[in-house]
Amino acid sequence: MSLDPFPYRLIATDLDGTLLRGDGSVSPRTRAALAAATAAGAAHIVVTGRSVPWTRHILEDLGYEGLAICGQGAQVYHAGERRLLTSLTLDRQVAGRALALLEAEVGALELAVSRDGLDGEVLASPGYAVHDGPLPYVALNDESELWAAPVNKIYIQHPTLDDDALAEVARTTVGALVNVVMAGPGIVEILPLGLSKATGLSVAARRLGLRAADTIAFGDMPNDIPMFGWAAHGVAMANAHPDLMAVANETTASNEEDGIAVSLERLLATAVGTAPTAGVPNPARPVEAAPAADGTDPVDPVR
Repeated sequence: MSLDPFPYRLIATDLDGTLLRGDGSVSPRTRAALAAATAAGAAHIVVTGRSVPWTRHILEDLGYEGLAICGQGAQVYHAGERRLLTSLTLDRQVAGRALALLEAEVGALELAVSRDGLDGEVLASPGYAVHDGPLPYVALNDESELWAAPVNKIYIQHPTLDDDALAEVARTTVGALVNVVMAGPGIVEILPLGLSKATGLSVAARRLGLRAADTIAFGDMPNDIPMFGWAAHGVAMANAHPDLMAVANETTASNEEDGIAVSLERLLATAVGTAPTAGVPNPARPVEAAPAADGTDPVDPVR
């Protein structure tokens, strides 16, 4: 009996809580499983909320030379060529209006911003609780500097509201102006309206001649919900947020237990006979392709 090719032509993986272990590394087992899947004909695309400067060192460690979706879909980055193919910024006047409306509802917020570009800095106001770790940021005493250059997104924190509550009230209050996502513990973000991981992934997939029906996606947080809605098959990590588990096609092991490898190894092992799930629509997926940030059909502005 001849082997069928790997049942998906595109593997989309989130980074934090998904591809990365808690110490920020990618396990040898997961590296081997991704290598085997790509050798069997699949493309691998990293899809992360991190901006390019916070992602580049991980891609280099992986020897990754393909496309990566960064900044919650705002940036399509060519790792091999070390250049941005697309980049979408947040209108700062719209963002300022949204923040004013939100603060009128919940009180003062602590803010940080991710500046646009290959070397865009993350700037944090004095009260913003920055996660411990190696990712660089600039502490500011003058909040007017937050708006001094183009930004991809704004991080918001509240002294009493938890992440889910803050994200929910933000969506209710300013969801007509901006997109709001919860991307991880202590990470609630304001993005350009209509932007999501799905919009960036759709653009990158089209550059590769691939479609939603070719895609299996792995994630762990609510910001991965649009990506799961776009992909043919969504796999939530065991450590995933309940909102993502609710729309996933299946759950795998946690990021600490090589959940991506567990799923890929199973698919590789069953690549004999009929491919088990390729092209089967995800019930969470409302349309074949994600809309662009302006509501139009996504096109590649570089091609």
